[in-house]
Amino acid sequence: MDKPIIAVTAGDPAGIGPEIAIKALNQEDIYEICRPVLICSHDVVDNIMHICGINADIHDIYSPEQGVYKHGIIDLINTGDVKASDIEMGKISALSGMAGSRYIEKAVELAISKKVGAIATGPINKEAWKLAGVPYIGHTEMLGGMTGVADPLTMFQVKELRVFFLTRHVSLKKACSMITYDRVYGYIKRCDKALRQLGIEQPRQAVAGLNPHAGEHGLFGDEESAIIEPAIKGAKAEGFEVYGPLPADSVFMLALHGSYDAVLSMYHDQGHIAAKMVDFERTVALTLGLPFLRTSVDHGTAFDIAGKGIASAVSMAEAIRVAARYARMYSA
Repeated sequence: MDKPIIAVTAGDPAGIGPEIAIKALNQEDIYEICRPVLICSHDVVDNIMHICGINADIHDIYSPEQGVYKHGIIDLINTGDVKASDIEMGKISALSGMAGSRYIEKAVELAISKKVGAIATGPINKEAWKLAGVPYIGHTEMLGGMTGVADPLTMFQVKELRVFFLTRHVSLKKACSMITYDRVYGYIKRCDKALRQLGIEQPRQAVAGLNPHAGEHGLFGDEESAIIEPAIKGAKAEGFEVYGPLPADSVFMLALHGSYDAVLSMYHDQGHIAAKMVDFERTVALTLGLPFLRTSVDHGTAFDIAGKGIASAVSMAEAIRVAARYARMYSA
């Protein structure tokens, strides 16, 4: 059976994205599990390879079926947006922001046309996108806008721990106000569907509590007894296998060791801290609910070390591995 083709976007060319993508594609084991195609500007790739002392050949192609997919050869769809001399490494600019967005546009085009099995994205800079006039605040919003999916679902995976987020980029005060019966119940259903898309036939979900000790029967807050527990009971009545609310100081560990297939966290840091403490570099973000699977590094452009050849490619390589793992079984 053919290995899945994974489109790897280089991210903002003024950041570490091209470097970590090239370093990841210089790892022989990547080619044992997938056929990666890099989407970037040829001149940017050539410059970064020189900085890092990587001697692989660049193979320019127009479409993924033209790829060689062999270690030592980087199959590149050259967008030709920028030259390395036009980019000041480590600096935010409209030019680099526009280039990074075009890498994603090309990847989405390939994914929608079924020419690639999944997308693994490098880091972009939101301020650079704003300067470039990109009409999206970030990856998830762009992917949703380009596919007509109003609210894509984010999941973190590190080892066998999978984490969903009931709320994300809002204040903690607002996150608490967003915890409603309908939202918790709705997310349990959405997370179940997402896990099935990843090939888990009978998902077992755990729901984290909001308060210490999951409220301790109302001693430390009543969100669990008044909202979260009734929503879980409602989902159970519909046939979903879901447990909780469980204390957040133990539920993630239990899921990591196989008691549950995923955890629904109540707010951003609750789930982020749990995943990143397991293994910061190997925590991968997945965007689900799209017509295709997207994985991503869970770090930024690291402008402070961009262009120095010292960035770690662990997270990028892991994002590609997770994309390859799920690409065949994912069904939107």
